[in-house]
Amino acid sequence: MRITTISTLVLAGSVLFTGALGASSVRNEPIQPIEPAEVTDPAKVQLGKKLFFEPRLSRSGFISCNSCHNLSRGGSDNLRTSIGHNWQEGPINSPTVLNSSLNLAQFWDGRAETLQEQAGGPIENPMEMAFTHELAVEVLASIPGYVELFVDVYGTDQIDIDMVTEAIAAFEETLVTPNSRFDYWLRGDDDVLTAEELAGYQLFKSSGCVACHNGPNAGGTSFQRMGVVEPYQTDNPAEGRVAVTGKDADRFSFKVPSLRNVELTYPYFHDGAADTLEEAVDIMGRLQLGRVYTEEETAQIVAFLKTLTGEQPRIQLPILPPSGPTTPRPQPFD
Repeated sequence: MRITTISTLVLAGSVLFTGALGASSVRNEPIQPIEPAEVTDPAKVQLGKKLFFEPRLSRSGFISCNSCHNLSRGGSDNLRTSIGHNWQEGPINSPTVLNSSLNLAQFWDGRAETLQEQAGGPIENPMEMAFTHELAVEVLASIPGYVELFVDVYGTDQIDIDMVTEAIAAFEETLVTPNSRFDYWLRGDDDVLTAEELAGYQLFKSSGCVACHNGPNAGGTSFQRMGVVEPYQTDNPAEGRVAVTGKDADRFSFKVPSLRNVELTYPYFHDGAADTLEEAVDIMGRLQLGRVYTEEETAQIVAFLKTLTGEQPRIQLPILPPSGPTTPRPQPFD
């Protein structure tokens, strides 16, 4: 019989838990490390990757999932609100797709419970990809290379939208960003963070930020009202969770965004009104916590937030199957 031991060590003001012999050690903190993705169906993930980058799922043949969730830009588009079909300006900021599998729900108002459900939304949204599920499936069925791929993954050439969205979700589940410098600190590396970054994290905790920004994703696990201490002033029409529940108490409640990779996913908030992390920290301090941070305190918190940037997914751009004779040709200015 193998005997394992459990021990605890106090490091840098937190408890470091050591599990079974040889296992990783993690500090007892409200934020936990992100774990690497485990791929159980690589063929489905590869199909989902092609579909994620596939502009022919849009009416124009020009817009793909990656258009608004650009994997070269932290899984977002760095616009206040995204641009959709016929250059329409969308109503809300595009959340990052990175680590989205760790969220309790998808979209700012949580109207999609799963990644698969979310994947189908933009395809048929008239302001985004402006297609229908039926037409999107017809386009894929007109492309011989996709038919072969669906046969390989699903065992049938009868493509349906559930297969499409399931494959996209399988790919998106791999888009996690482990091994940030903060994750290394959580696992016991005392030298990986600077004094300023550690001070920022302690302030982040003592101010109450961790009440909402906790767990592996440093957020994404609750809905909270925007403007607790002071009202949030915006001309953005989005009203948050009330659009899903119909309850007035949920008006202006939004899903708490993840702070992972937050230095890459500007601008901030559902309306994209904060251009910088400094501005976002100042607004959140005043409106949510009733706290006015000094310039030094803001710099410390921002320094900590930047330690949450993890390893970005290493994506080799997929070669998409060529269109068939009946596949509609792109018409981006139709």
